[in-house]
Amino acid sequence: MQQVLQSLESKKRRRSISPSPGPSPKPLLQPSTPQSERSIVVHENIKELGASCNSPVADVEAKISGSNVVLRTVSRRIPGQIVKIVNLLENLSLEILHLNISSMEDTVLYSFVIKIGLECQLSVEELAIEVQKSFSLKLT
Repeated sequence: MQQVLQSLESKKRRRSISPSPGPSPKPLLQPSTPQSERSIVVHENIKELGASCNSPVADVEAKISGSNVVLRTVSRRIPGQIVKIVNLLENLSLEILHLNISSMEDTVLYSFVIKIGLECQLSVEELAIEVQKSFSLKLT
C-alpha cells in the first residue's frame, strides 16, 4: 500500500511538472484470488498489528497505530464506494477521525484514521474483510 501511495504521489508530481500525454499506466492491482493475511510489522521500533485483504477489485489494509486504526484501500474508481465504506464504518460504531482521498486517473486511494472504542470487539483482520466485502455490495 505504501509503495502504491508513493507511486501515485510520484506520478502526480511528474504530471504537474510535464503535462505531456504519455502511455496509459499499467494496472496497479494484479488479478488474484481474495486473500487475507495478518502480520506484525516492526517500524522504527514500534510494533504494529496489521491485516490486509486483497482481491482483483481492491487492496485493503488495516493497521493498529497507537489507539487508532489506519485503514487504506486502493482500487479502481467506483462511483459511491466512499459512501459504502463510511456507512460500513458507522454501522460498526467506529469513529472516523480523518479521511484522505488521493487519485490518479482511474485509481483511488482512501486512507482513514479510525478511533478504536473500548467496546470495539472487531479485529483488524475482520475490519479488513468487512471493508473488502463492501466493494461487492450494491449502493442502496
